[in-house]
Amino acid sequence: MSTEARSTYPRRSRLVGVVTALLLLTAPVPVAQAAESAEAAAPPVTVPALSDWTPGAGNYLYGRGTRLIADAPAERRVADTLADDLRAAGHGTVPVVSGGARTGDIVVDIASTRTALGKEGYELRASKRLSVTAATETGAFYGTRTVLQLLAQGDRLPAGRTVDVPQYKERGVGVCACYIHITTDWLENLVRDMAYHKLNQLLLELKVKSDAHPEANTWGYYTKDEIRRLVALGEKYHVTIIPEINSPGHMDPWIENRPDLQLTDSDGNKQPSRLDITRPEAFDYYTSLIDEYGEVFKADSWHMGADEYMLGSDFAKYPHILEYARAKYGPNATPQDAFIDFVNRVHAYAAGKGKKLRIWNDGLTGANTVPVTAGTTVEHWLNVATKPSQLIAQGYPLMNAAYALYLVRGGFHTDTKALYDQSWDPRSFEGEKLASRAGITGAKISLWPDNGRGETENEVAVDTDPALRHVAQATWGSPHPDATYAEFTSRAASVGHAPGWRDLTRVPVADGTYTFRAGTKAVTAEVGRTPDGYVTLKAANGCLDVRGGKLTLNVPLQPGVEVTQQTCDAANTLQRWQLVPAQGGYRLVNAITQMAVHVTGDGRLVQYPPDQQPPAIWTLTAN
Repeated sequence: MSTEARSTYPRRSRLVGVVTALLLLTAPVPVAQAAESAEAAAPPVTVPALSDWTPGAGNYLYGRGTRLIADAPAERRVADTLADDLRAAGHGTVPVVSGGARTGDIVVDIASTRTALGKEGYELRASKRLSVTAATETGAFYGTRTVLQLLAQGDRLPAGRTVDVPQYKERGVGVCACYIHITTDWLENLVRDMAYHKLNQLLLELKVKSDAHPEANTWGYYTKDEIRRLVALGEKYHVTIIPEINSPGHMDPWIENRPDLQLTDSDGNKQPSRLDITRPEAFDYYTSLIDEYGEVFKADSWHMGADEYMLGSDFAKYPHILEYARAKYGPNATPQDAFIDFVNRVHAYAAGKGKKLRIWNDGLTGANTVPVTAGTTVEHWLNVATKPSQLIAQGYPLMNAAYALYLVRGGFHTDTKALYDQSWDPRSFEGEKLASRAGITGAKISLWPDNGRGETENEVAVDTDPALRHVAQATWGSPHPDATYAEFTSRAASVGHAPGWRDLTRVPVADGTYTFRAGTKAVTAEVGRTPDGYVTLKAANGCLDVRGGKLTLNVPLQPGVEVTQQTCDAANTLQRWQLVPAQGGYRLVNAITQMAVHVTGDGRLVQYPPDQQPPAIWTLTAN
């Protein structure tokens, strides 16, 4: 516009424009616009929730040109894992490169000078590109878990910044795969989901097939190669897998065929579940298992359980234990001193192997004069005489493994909704609520198989999912990020499962009647899918069932138990089967015992671990 035109521009129009602008500034903001503004200011949805979020202008867009920028080796390891997970989540193949970043890229930056972020915290910035900054490789990894959760909800992310640091250093899950076998597929899903939700510790009480003690290789065990693969997955996803062999109680999976190591009462009765803590051979046996587990587990911790040694009995029936304690600790010693002595000797042995000892709290309830060695981590699950505050005052690292967080097959299940509504956090122990986090290492949920046939693995997975997300939230950040539990579960649904998580409820064949053939053996059965993702097999004289042998936790766990036809019962989990694809057909695996069907020379169907007898390979012909 010319100078002349500007000079003759009507003054009234200018005044109107100013007034109009003022009116627009003071007018109410439309409801939709206000909602949009609030949504932009709110932290993006993640589990655990982001407690610190500063919104920015614009957004980040993930697309075909996205690259992962990583320079140093540790940064590249994090980026390589993220690339794997992006591909598994359906986001395509993303190259990992070094050098300068451009619009749309994701930058992984490990800066050791960022000490305020701690060992596991990270900073995430979203604008024209995404950047994850941490002081350590683990912190950077957790930043990429947040990236994955955000991308699970769409390729366009709001601009902003967060600094995300955990409140507790131990955030975990405990699984007893000790009597009732749990598939490695199930455990791999668990590791992936744990890492996705920033949980970092998996306790596994289980049996590894022993080369040193073949007499102990009764089912269910894991081969060393299976454990190596699981541990490698844990390392990739920053989940430390800590092994446990419970001792000196609950040792029956190991010493049922070793009566020489079993505790004997005053009537001469052997106790297959109890190790005789007075015998040097018993200590040598147990420590040899620590050595053998050290071949496959890389954690710097060892869990020996040390609970329920006298469950259902008392020391009075074993006078030689008192004699042992007095001979070692003097006339005022108690039988409990002999028990603590065994724990402390294991502590010393484990320490010599570079491992820190962990035990359950309920073993520390007797009248002992010998203290547990300093530095032993106590995992508190049961309300007993010695309270959490006393253990912390005595200097023991304390983890909250409250019974309120348990999921028991066919038994007690944690009430996640009630815990969420109460704003439960790791200070809330069984029997005591502490005012401070000091001395508390963290918390975990625990899965136990007390009634082994009470639920299948797939049913346990469904029950575990909300509890896992809740403990992840309560150990990382605020225990109550949403006003209601329904909102929290909606948050969890938004992020879904981890990339690479597999749906184990898929059945590879349609319902119908088939002829199953393995060599010369043929069985005609009606295949019916169960709600939990297995099948029942209804033949001429009933449904295929595993029945016979000694029951352990209500399950026939002995190899060689026959598979027979019994009256069909939809509630009987031992009548549920997996059809596992194999070269040339399918293996038939029981949903509870996890043993495969083998056909004997005389045509009988029996269950065996796959490394003891070859599983039958069945071809199916639809009738």
